[in-house]
Amino acid sequence: MDWGDLKIFLAVARAGTLGAAARQVGQTQPTLGRRLRALEQALGQSLFQRTSGGFVLTDEGQAVLVHAERMEEEALGIARQVSGQPDRLSGFLRLSASEWFGTYVLTPVLAEFSRRHPDVTIELVTDTRLYSLSRREADLVFRIGAFDEPDIRQRRLLVQTYGVYKKAGSDHHNMGLILMDTALDHLPDVGWLKARRPDAPVVFRSNNREAQAHMCRMGAGLAVLPCRLAAQLDGLEPVDLGEVPPPRNLYFGYHRDLGKLARLRALVQLVTERLGD
Repeated sequence: MDWGDLKIFLAVARAGTLGAAARQVGQTQPTLGRRLRALEQALGQSLFQRTSGGFVLTDEGQAVLVHAERMEEEALGIARQVSGQPDRLSGFLRLSASEWFGTYVLTPVLAEFSRRHPDVTIELVTDTRLYSLSRREADLVFRIGAFDEPDIRQRRLLVQTYGVYKKAGSDHHNMGLILMDTALDHLPDVGWLKARRPDAPVVFRSNNREAQAHMCRMGAGLAVLPCRLAAQLDGLEPVDLGEVPPPRNLYFGYHRDLGKLARLRALVQLVTERLGD
């Protein structure tokens, strides 16, 4: 098996298309396609599903990915040792988090990590969809609630607290409500706010906490917001409704096969130091 073909496999797995992978490795798209087919023939397995949206790893491809990343890390380590360079972390990590958490909470930590380890490329995907660690859609996932996938190492990072907010200086008594979208109507803070303002109309819904916060700071209504988000936005003022909305636990998780990746361990350690309760 040619290590060069495995590097092509890694590039395609990370980029999702032959074109993007070709630009990364500096080879032509037909060359990448030919070498990827040669690797699949050598292994006797299809490593990707070819879809209209790009290349998606098969179960066999996911298994190969774990070992290929380990080989990549060892190869980089050998190159650094032979050239006399310091043992610097390098490689690629894909993270997934909600939009507001990724933007306002994670990015300062990621910026610090990048200053320490400039050879590690971090890709942060902010989405409401729950990315699968078992299918290697992400290497490290931050989410509300524990993971129920098999073979996942996880831990609670912090208790996410919430508050009720209004536009600063406004009278909140006759305001309508800003809530999550109907698909997320089951979330605890939605029912909590409705119960305390049962007669208030719902004026706005969104699955995006930032959108809710901006509507709130423009005076559209009352919103339950994560305290970490509200603290970073001007024009918001907390409202005392007699008690605070229910908190929730925020976890991070990664597949156990990635536990030996030095770059992942270093990031997990820094995130835990900076954000952990």
